[in-house]
Amino acid sequence: MDALNATDVCRAYGPRKVLDGFCLTLAPGEFAALMGPSGSGKSTFLNIAAGLARADSGRVEIGGADVTAMGDGAATRFRRRHVGVVFQAYNLLEAYTVEENIVMPVRLDRARVDRARLARLVEALGLGGLEKRHPAGLSGGERQRVAIARALFAKPDVILADEPTGNLDMKSAREICALMKSLNETEHCAMLLVTHDPVVAANAGTVHFLRDGRVAESFAPCGDPAEVSRRYLAAFAAKPVDPAGKDFQ
Repeated sequence: MDALNATDVCRAYGPRKVLDGFCLTLAPGEFAALMGPSGSGKSTFLNIAAGLARADSGRVEIGGADVTAMGDGAATRFRRRHVGVVFQAYNLLEAYTVEENIVMPVRLDRARVDRARLARLVEALGLGGLEKRHPAGLSGGERQRVAIARALFAKPDVILADEPTGNLDMKSAREICALMKSLNETEHCAMLLVTHDPVVAANAGTVHFLRDGRVAESFAPCGDPAEVSRRYLAAFAAKPVDPAGKDFQ
């Protein structure tokens, strides 16, 4: 069974089609990156897959469950149990400690907190000694590590990461990239990463280019950011983005 399967997903904002027959499959344990110009629909698709936004038509299944058919309440419960979401802006709860933020999805689900798993994730993400701190006392890189730990804690079918290095300096961004790649291997959790950065995308096993509302090209980057950049320029240089166009992601 696929970790994620999107079929003919369409989404428009007024007359503008952002997603137009979008299809993508993610196997269990696969690490993929989704790239495209601003406004090409990358974040829109992630929000639909997470049950945070609605598609106009089409279907997105995660672990065999049709997310697009769920009401808001069912989608929220499903997301807590089966989907980990990592945002560019971290989305941590400032009133809660690192530890409390990590276990929040399980607490909201009224499930038992696996203390051993919490300890393993804290160690794996280099958060040891920070468990009782609040987000205000953390660096940007540390905040994103907490967000990743929170996304992984409930052992989801898939992690959806929307520009997770976008607010970080180069050193922190590279550390987060390496961590996500390592966690993908050790946790065996499928990951779909939206990014503009070829260095980030090169860590994925597969890179998908999104153009005209659908996947236009897919390839294995083999850890080579230069190859990602070359292919990206070749794919989009002939079709520049209208600078006057409204930026829908």
